[in-house]
Amino acid sequence: MTLYQPFLDYAIAYLQSRLELMPYPIPSGFEYKSAITGKGKNQEEVVTTSHGFCAPKLRQIRAAHVQGGQSLQVLNFVIFPHLNYDLPFFGADLVTLPGGHLIALDMQPLFRDDPDYQAKYTAPILPIFHTHQQHLPWGGDFPEEASPFFSPAFLWTRPKETTVVETHVFAAFKDYLKAYLDFVEQAEPVMDAQALARIKQAQLRYLRYRAEKDPARGMFRRFYGEEWTEEYIHGFLFDLERKLTESVVS
Repeated sequence: MTLYQPFLDYAIAYLQSRLELMPYPIPSGFEYKSAITGKGKNQEEVVTTSHGFCAPKLRQIRAAHVQGGQSLQVLNFVIFPHLNYDLPFFGADLVTLPGGHLIALDMQPLFRDDPDYQAKYTAPILPIFHTHQQHLPWGGDFPEEASPFFSPAFLWTRPKETTVVETHVFAAFKDYLKAYLDFVEQAEPVMDAQALARIKQAQLRYLRYRAEKDPARGMFRRFYGEEWTEEYIHGFLFDLERKLTESVVS
């Protein structure tokens, strides 16, 4: 069972149809990783594959795809814009565990409390959010500390049925991705030094939070060990800080 493979295939094909996609370097050892979990009849192979691209306005487009049989399917798909654009992040966390499905879709804002920013990047997607919310109701408790990093169009839901994931969640994923690429198409580079500094700080704030609080950390450590996990999180999934340091050094 590879529940989220169609999502990944669609996203890559759609991105290729609209952007000049180029490969983004994936550090050695992260493109493919597998481990055996469980014992006896309950043994499962857990395979994690990584995918990376970039485009003229997008610094990193990346996916982590975890396939562990019936009880574990994860696709974490995130787009990070270049630092000279005020674009939000595109974020899709699609998780299937023994207890059910956890779905989070959003265009995560750089400046949540800025009314002009909301008018530019959240208002246009609220109709999409409301359309899909009819089938994908609010998923309940969410960490309070995470709220500054999500928009009012944050689609957070816990569908019980796999068919809902295959139909309604897939439809929402497609609509959010299309809307995001529409924003990318219209985006103009930011020239003002003060605005650029704000964008950089906002991106770093988000990445530090995500790297520190990554909900997959425990899972990855269990399968692949602490050293691999920390390097994967900081060296690939949320690598901006390291990239900035490397550029200063070089």
